[in-house]
Amino acid sequence: MSSTEENIQKAADAIFDAHATKKPVAPIRDMLEDGDVDGAYAVQEINTKRWLEAGRKVVGRKIGLTSDSVQKQLGVDQPDYGMLFADMAVPEGEEVPTGTLIQPKVEAEIAFVIGKDLAEPDLTMSDLMSAIEYVLPAIEIVDSRISNWDIRILDTVADNASSGLYVLGTTPVKLDGLNLRSCGMVMTLKGEPMATGAGAACLGHPLNAALWLAKTMARVGRPLGAGDQIMSGALGPMVVARPGDVFEARITGLGSVRAQFAKGE
Repeated sequence: MSSTEENIQKAADAIFDAHATKKPVAPIRDMLEDGDVDGAYAVQEINTKRWLEAGRKVVGRKIGLTSDSVQKQLGVDQPDYGMLFADMAVPEGEEVPTGTLIQPKVEAEIAFVIGKDLAEPDLTMSDLMSAIEYVLPAIEIVDSRISNWDIRILDTVADNASSGLYVLGTTPVKLDGLNLRSCGMVMTLKGEPMATGAGAACLGHPLNAALWLAKTMARVGRPLGAGDQIMSGALGPMVVARPGDVFEARITGLGSVRAQFAKGE
């Protein structure tokens, strides 16, 4: 069954208010019909339009729930997507502002930057690969407007795929010659290993995730365009982030990227 427009709007209002106030809310899944993923995306779309009208700018998309480990952590079995807004990007070397987050966690990812429009829903892997301008290591700072990360698929989809902020590496690498399926990842906290993984953890290959996203975005009417960034999904488990933490993710062939959290008030 489909959720009512009234309940979709109520869910959107709850998440929008939580985003503005930085005060989490109870899970919104009970406002929607069981299994109504389309309804959850309708919630996301309402808030995307609100933010665009308020002046925020979409600069890319993020893919969530692509690794088995994260799916097991959250009790879901499919990927999802969310919008990347310009004000979510934290330049490497700048502190991550903790006051803008509620309950942040970090995960290491591979980011793609697209060099041309990908507007057709029947895209091939060749189309995607030829459109990728370069690749970067990345740390996504995920967050949830849902209390205690008590989320299921409807909650995270509605909540812009549990987006927060993100940090991209600063040395672009061309796709040619990279083996992203077998590349290894180690993420450290103040030098101590906290998470490990590999490209294969991301839907078998980060390019598989990116192609899924490109096709999906074309189908739903928000196609990827030249200059867009793609956060392709976690290579390993999420790690809780606290004020003052310094994370570094190293990915074979791509180098490293650091996220340094402000110490707070």
